[in-house]
Amino acid sequence: MKAILCTSFTGPGDLRLGEIDEPKPAGDEILIDVHAASVSFMDQLVVSGLYQMRPPTPFVPGTEASGVVVAVGDEVTGFAPGDRVACSAWTGGYAERMIAKDSKCVRLPEGVAFEAAATVLHNYGTAYYALVERARAQRGETLFVTGAAGGVGLAAVDLGRHLGLRVVAGVGSDDKAALVQSYGASEVVNYRSEDLRGRIKAITADGIDIGFGTVGGAIFEQMARSMKWGGRLMPIGFTSGEIPQLPMNLPLLKNYSILGVFVGAWAEKFPADAARMNATLMQLLAGGKIRPHIDRVLPLEEAGEAMRAVANRTVQGRIVLKIR
Repeated sequence: MKAILCTSFTGPGDLRLGEIDEPKPAGDEILIDVHAASVSFMDQLVVSGLYQMRPPTPFVPGTEASGVVVAVGDEVTGFAPGDRVACSAWTGGYAERMIAKDSKCVRLPEGVAFEAAATVLHNYGTAYYALVERARAQRGETLFVTGAAGGVGLAAVDLGRHLGLRVVAGVGSDDKAALVQSYGASEVVNYRSEDLRGRIKAITADGIDIGFGTVGGAIFEQMARSMKWGGRLMPIGFTSGEIPQLPMNLPLLKNYSILGVFVGAWAEKFPADAARMNATLMQLLAGGKIRPHIDRVLPLEEAGEAMRAVANRTVQGRIVLKIR
């Protein structure tokens, strides 16, 4: 079968389309005919050797996909051949067929397209876990999102709107403002050209209730100095490539919490809870309560180009690879 192969951790430029054997599902796994797969910042970090885990090479990248069940393992009871599903896995999505654990799969409601379904579990799963499970967000609170036009950031804006939060979107260029506003941001801050702390103070008066940080670096540090008493500051990722170092007197003086958010590890440790969250997200998608933004749809062989676009920050929302 056709698949994109990563043979060394040298980045998207060295990915190649090749032929590999069809994977075989273990007892708790399902085999899926992949129709669509999304391209995330995490995917390009993995193939570049910059993620915290390195799969043995050669491997097929791709952490999120959707398609139709072909076969199930002996221990699987919740899925059957012919089911339309979305799934997540550490690798394997950029191929004609992939395997995923049944606990990381969710059945698609009627009418949900494969392309949209392939963009939900990682983006909206991260946002939901952060805002609902970790921050316990309350209607009317102020949420500040960095990297707000990216895949995870835009999901946080969209979900924050759905939860009744006041959403302030942080972006790195003015051309992203219209998109985040259309997804529910009441205010937009360009932290590349504006004084971030000054703008947050002007917008909120007493600071941020929930800080959703996808960028890291100096932007996260400025956000940490703009938190409200009793707020929740969440490191989600570090797309700037810089992991911030924070003076611990900041959370001490305002009694705010720093909450780590690693939804992939949580899903491994609490698979039943993660499965319930995935089912909730699919119902929100089917009901039009959340609206994944697809920047463009590309064929499988352009996976490397898609990853380069993600790395260069020219993507708003998600790129999807159409495989069938």
